[in-house]
Amino acid sequence: MTQETAALEHDKLGDSVYQLICHALIQGRLKPGDRLKIRDLAERFGTSVTPVRDAILRLVQEQALILSSPRDIRVPHMTLARYLEIRAIRVKLEGLAAEMAALKAGPADIARLEELVTRNQAAVAAGDIDLGCDLNQRFHFALVEIADMPFLVGILYRIWLQMGPLIAAVYAEGGDDMIDYHPPVIDAIRRQDGAAAAAAIGADIVSGGQAMLHRLQKAENLFDS
Repeated sequence: MTQETAALEHDKLGDSVYQLICHALIQGRLKPGDRLKIRDLAERFGTSVTPVRDAILRLVQEQALILSSPRDIRVPHMTLARYLEIRAIRVKLEGLAAEMAALKAGPADIARLEELVTRNQAAVAAGDIDLGCDLNQRFHFALVEIADMPFLVGILYRIWLQMGPLIAAVYAEGGDDMIDYHPPVIDAIRRQDGAAAAAAIGADIVSGGQAMLHRLQKAENLFDS
């Protein structure tokens, strides 16, 4: 193996580890405050510590993880100010995706969205929070994919790296509120009403996110008192 080939293999391995950790964050399998241990992750992934360390440092740079020391790597707790900033950005960007999806969606796309909502409702009813979080994330990203906006996918991916753990932390207490706004999104897309689709996904993000807002407000009030 040449030096260039070895470097390429290392980069591919590092990217694979990075994606695995990203998925755990976005899907909420890693919760705020969770500690990540490099050696444990390397053993789980069947790699050396180097690609795991590289992936973690990359996620630290993206503010998806915090590194207090080499032995203290954690999923950050969301602050109220950051949540409100991210929420405002999501309303604009995901609203744009929903608007474009309404103009481009075909019957198969609508059926895909309906299936995600039906499965999510069943997951919530069964108390399967992990599956519910996964299906919720897939619904939001499906809108961007249907809109055919690959550049936006990358932007939202980075946002969801920070939102995924918080959404998972409150998904059970949020209950039906976390998904009740999804059917109106689909109805607007079915009518090809872009403005209504954008408004519906905005309502989902703001009104459906009340459990997250309340938790952060409570935490901040406790911290200030």
